[in-house]
Amino acid sequence: MIKKFITKLLGKSAGGSKPHFGRRTEVPASVHGIDPQLVDERAVNVVSTLQQAGFEAYIVGGAVRDLLLGLRPKDFDVATDATPEEVKGLFRRAFIIGRRFRIVHVVYGRGREHEVIEVSTFRAHMDNAAAEQVKGNERTSKRQLEGMKHAVDSSGRVLRDNVWGPQDEDATRRDFTVNAMYYDPQSQIVVDYHGGIQDAKKHTLRMIGDPAARYREDPVRIIRAVRFAAKLSPLGFKLESKTAKPLIEAKALLADVPQSRLFDEMLKLLQTGHALASIAQLKHLGLAKGIYPLLDVVVERADSDFVKGALADTDRRVGEGKPVAPSFLLACVLWADVRDGWAQRLARKEHPYPALQEAIDEVFDARIGDVSGRGKLAADMREIWMMQPRFEKRVGATPFSLVEQPRFRAGFDFLRLRADVQEVELMLADWWQEFSMASDAEREDLVNAAKAEQLAKPKARRAPRPEGVAARAPAPKAASASLPEQAETAEGEGAAKKRRRRRRKPDAEAGGQSGAA
Repeated sequence: MIKKFITKLLGKSAGGSKPHFGRRTEVPASVHGIDPQLVDERAVNVVSTLQQAGFEAYIVGGAVRDLLLGLRPKDFDVATDATPEEVKGLFRRAFIIGRRFRIVHVVYGRGREHEVIEVSTFRAHMDNAAAEQVKGNERTSKRQLEGMKHAVDSSGRVLRDNVWGPQDEDATRRDFTVNAMYYDPQSQIVVDYHGGIQDAKKHTLRMIGDPAARYREDPVRIIRAVRFAAKLSPLGFKLESKTAKPLIEAKALLADVPQSRLFDEMLKLLQTGHALASIAQLKHLGLAKGIYPLLDVVVERADSDFVKGALADTDRRVGEGKPVAPSFLLACVLWADVRDGWAQRLARKEHPYPALQEAIDEVFDARIGDVSGRGKLAADMREIWMMQPRFEKRVGATPFSLVEQPRFRAGFDFLRLRADVQEVELMLADWWQEFSMASDAEREDLVNAAKAEQLAKPKARRAPRPEGVAARAPAPKAASASLPEQAETAEGEGAAKKRRRRRRKPDAEAGGQSGAA
């Protein structure tokens, strides 16, 4: 009803072109060739539950694209004509989330093994003209009017997307043709309105409708275009020229997007297993600067061995199905700032630990701002950085207490990356690797050996210091300089003797970046 009303009365949209809702094409299994064995049984269960309740329901989006390519999707989304409230009422563990875009999370399983099937309601295609015309229609329900409240701003940007509509309009308001197909696992039919199957076969990423208008509707589509181009580039996909052409000019529209949303989109760009490819796409498309300040820093430093190693490690872990933590990656990206600020303070003869804390605070203020607040992300980054000087001390009680900390594995992975680029000695990282995997008796032997090694070295004259304050070391000579070595204290030796009880060894593989999550 909404589509017919808009088509009859609107003329052109705010973007300057008529909405093209496409023609419904039902493609049978004999043509599309999707293997039903690749479809998650929980997604099938969600679809069948909705259909049995009298609603339309399909697997939708990237999952259909991957199935067409013969890939097993990591995530499954479902689209339906049921409202969020109606969906929630059909499942025992279902939760309505979001405000700008209300969806339902149907949850299966618990703990780390749980899986979420995301269910969205068919949305209407909305722009300024459409919103005003539908508001003026006396048949428009109160619920639809509430959903359209402040739906689109004067520039054509969609502010809220909770206006329900038919399936063909839902397909039109999606971004790329290969993401706008619907698969019914019961009948095994793919519903295609915009030639998505043909584009998938041609390995083409094409925006539905006028790309410039679509970027105005939601400027974050600029980042999504980069992300999908990076994700699908190994399969030979490329952005259609008409889709890529407006990107540079449209980049200015991102200035009106909330910083928190840009921060989240940046993390998606870097933590979905295609970080290096995403940065390559940003450079290729002329978007290396100006999307988001912190992303500019990532792109600028992506060619350095340290940051490139962190990005490659993140891609590897995602590919292996292991968890990754934004705190670890951002700690790697901003380490040069922390290290340099710390070195400057050490050169002014400030105490090492307070100097490191001040350098970290300065970097948070300059680079992170209030996007992440001073919450868990910042706390985890701080802990990774503050661990680094402690790794230099391999005698006394420090090794035993450090290895038991929840973030030890993230801190150690950080140390290992520093060793890989020769910022610290490889021997140091190897020692901690061995210590973390050793038995209690072996740990004692390793500490004793490190102590004997330290005693064999000529003792450096140290200035007096207050009790409990770490010794000051010379400032790092260059970017590859090691962190200050902490002096052994008599108290540390006494504490070590008291720690003869059995200690829990960290899981070497279950940790990693996830230790900072």
